[in-house]
Amino acid sequence: MRGEGANIAGVLPLFMLFIAGGISAFEDIEKLRIWPLPAEVSRGGRRMILTGDFKLVTEGSKYGDPSGILKEGFDRMLGIVKLSHVISGDQNSSGSTGSALLEGLIVIISSSTDELEYGADESYKLVVASGDKPSYAQIEAKNVYGALHGLQTFSQLCHFNVKKKVIEILMTPWNITDHPRFSYRGLLIDTSRHYLPLPIIKNVIDSMTYAKLNVLHWHIVDTQSFPLEIPSYPKLWNGAYSSSQRYTFEDAGEIVNYARRRGIHVLAEIDVPGHALSWGKGYPALWPSKDCQEPLDVSSDFTFNLIDGILSDFSKIFKFKFVHLGGDEVNTTCWSATPRIAQWLKKHRMSEAEAYQYFVLRAQKIALSHGYEIINWEETFNNFGSKLNPKTVVHNWLGTGVVERVTKSGFRCIVSNQDKWYLDHIDAPWQGFYANEPFQEIKDKKQQSLVLGGEVCMWGEHIDASDIQQTIWPRAAAAAERLWTPYAKLAKNPNKVTTRLAHFRCLLDQRGVAAAPLAGGGRVAPLEPGSCLAQ
Repeated sequence: MRGEGANIAGVLPLFMLFIAGGISAFEDIEKLRIWPLPAEVSRGGRRMILTGDFKLVTEGSKYGDPSGILKEGFDRMLGIVKLSHVISGDQNSSGSTGSALLEGLIVIISSSTDELEYGADESYKLVVASGDKPSYAQIEAKNVYGALHGLQTFSQLCHFNVKKKVIEILMTPWNITDHPRFSYRGLLIDTSRHYLPLPIIKNVIDSMTYAKLNVLHWHIVDTQSFPLEIPSYPKLWNGAYSSSQRYTFEDAGEIVNYARRRGIHVLAEIDVPGHALSWGKGYPALWPSKDCQEPLDVSSDFTFNLIDGILSDFSKIFKFKFVHLGGDEVNTTCWSATPRIAQWLKKHRMSEAEAYQYFVLRAQKIALSHGYEIINWEETFNNFGSKLNPKTVVHNWLGTGVVERVTKSGFRCIVSNQDKWYLDHIDAPWQGFYANEPFQEIKDKKQQSLVLGGEVCMWGEHIDASDIQQTIWPRAAAAAERLWTPYAKLAKNPNKVTTRLAHFRCLLDQRGVAAAPLAGGGRVAPLEPGSCLAQ
C-alpha cells in the first residue's frame, strides 16, 4: 500500500511516442479531443457560436433542482469554458461571425431525487444541436449526476476563438451517448503523511470531475498524524502535526457535501490495527506499551469501544455505503512482546495471526452495526480469506492474480495494483496507467461483475499542497479512461491516445489544475520551451 518515492526516469519526448505509436495509424476518433472517450459519438461539420446569454432550460424535466446542484454545475461549466477570457459583445449576432447561434442547453432528467447513490445510472445523452430546437443543445439523463457528466463533455466541445473572441463549438451536430464501464472510479489522497489544506482538497475534487472519477478515497489518518476531530474521542486529534493542521468535524462534512454536489462519493478510511501509532498520542492506552506503540492493543475493549465511537461519528457525515478499515501491513510482534497482551493471547488460545484475524473481524462487525459495508486491503483476504464478512470488498494493491482469486471466492474487489496505479511511483509513465486492465485475465462474466472498478493512489510521503496536482495529473486521467470507456473503444497501444491526452492535459492547465507534461513520469518539468500540446 505504501509508495517507494521512486526517482524520476527519463522518457522519450512526445514526438518519439508519435513515431512509436504510428502517426499514420491514428484513428479518426482520436481527433475528437474528448477525455475520457465516450461510448458512442457522431458529429457533423458545422460551426456554432454560444450566445452571450447562453442559458439553462429545464422545461420537461422531472428534476426540480431543489438544492441547486444542476444550476451550480451549469454555472461551473460556463466558467471553465470561458476561462476568464473577455467575450465579444457581438456574440449574440450570427451575422458578425457567419455561424449559427447556440442559445442554450436543455437538460431533461427523469428522476426527481438528488440523492447520490452508489451504482446509480450515470449515463447521459448529449445532442448539439437538438433536432426539435436547432439553436439549443440537449442533455438527457436518468439523474442529475449523469447530467453533470454530460455538462463536462459539453465543456470539452467548447473552444474560445481568440480572433473572434467568442465561444464556439465545431463539427456540429454532435450526438453522444455515454455511460461508465465501472461504477467505482477512485482517487486516494493521504492527509496523514502531509496535511492538505481544505482548498487543495476541493481543487482535487473539482479536477476529478473533469475526468469523470467518482470516488474520493480519503486516507485520513495513519502512523504519522491524526488530523481529524472525532467528537466522541476529542483527544484523538492530539496526534495532528500541529493545531493548525487539523480538520474539524464540520470541515469533513463540508468536504463530503462539496464532493456530493459534484457527483463524487467520499470513502473514509481508518487503517486498523496497524498504521495507527498517532492514535495513542491522545489515548496512550491504545498502545501495547510506551516502547511498542503499534498495532493497536488487541486485548483491550477500550480499543474497540473507540473504533465504535469513530464509526458512530463517521456515520453522521460520511454517507457513502462503504467505509475502509485498512488492515494491511500489520506487524503483530508487539503483541507477543508485551507481557499483558501475551498473557491475553495465551488465555484466549490465540496466536498472533489469529489475534490479527480476531481484530479485523471484530472491527468489521462494528462497521456493519453502523450500516456500512466494508473495504479492506488485500492482506486480510490473503491471510484469512473466506472468514471475512461476505459484505467485504477486497482492495487489491500488492500482487497479481489476487483479483481472480478474490472474485472466484465470491468477494467483490477494487483494483489499485501498486506497479501500475500508484501515483507516488513517480517513475511510472502514463502509458502503464492507461494499459492497466482491472479484469486482468478474468473471462468469467460472474467474476467480472464482482470487480467494482479501480482506484489510483496518491500516497502522501513525498507530496503536499505544493505538488499534489502535478503528481496526480495527467496520469490519473489515463486510468480514468480505462475505468470509464467501453473496453472495445480503448486503445490497445496507449501511445495512440497521446495527442488526445496531451490536449486534455493542456485543458487541465487552462482550468487551473497544475497537470505535468506527458513526456516523463509523475510531476516532471517541461524538457524545453514549447507548446503543452507537444510535451
